[in-house]
Amino acid sequence: MGMFSTIFAARSVAATQAAERELVRQENLAISAGLRRQDPGLLDQLIVRFQHRLMRYLLYLTGNREESEDLFQEVWMRVLVCGGQYDAKARFDTWLLTIARNLVIDQRRKRSAQSLDEIIENAHNDENSPEFELAAEGPSPLENFAAEQDRTRLAAAMMHLEPIYREVLVLRFHEELSLEEIANVTKSPLSTVKSRLYRGLALMKPALARV
Repeated sequence: MGMFSTIFAARSVAATQAAERELVRQENLAISAGLRRQDPGLLDQLIVRFQHRLMRYLLYLTGNREESEDLFQEVWMRVLVCGGQYDAKARFDTWLLTIARNLVIDQRRKRSAQSLDEIIENAHNDENSPEFELAAEGPSPLENFAAEQDRTRLAAAMMHLEPIYREVLVLRFHEELSLEEIANVTKSPLSTVKSRLYRGLALMKPALARV
């Protein structure tokens, strides 16, 4: 490929990405406007579109189907009641997952007077853990595992991880959120998100050996 072909291809990719970002922005604005005017059909559309992703996230976070189903209903009730607060500055799916996470934390606090973060951070100090290692370049361990293992086994292995690591892996590799978006959802510093991600990846291999 010549120099001009390379430049043209790069510009084409950049233009495509910009167009995709604009489509997402317009979609988020439309959702925000619909929620503010309490469009009766919009919530049904959103549930159909995001139900599987939301339930998967709740299942990985709680490890309990009955609890996840209850939380699933409550999340959509919050969307219905508080939808006017969505201002489209973040993607709708990021906002939705933030609501879900906050509800899980509220439920944990009622049971133990501790947040999800506090429960895990009392047991592990992510940044100071002697087992903490930076991820290598190239495909992540989770991506390599996914190529070699069936999804059922991979999902079972993730359930052996502590929630704080399981959550970040789900948000990064299932929901495909950026590290910055994960930081927004979890209300954590970017450095903490990175350390939890790398720690979770390191724990996947021994977890797979147990399933």
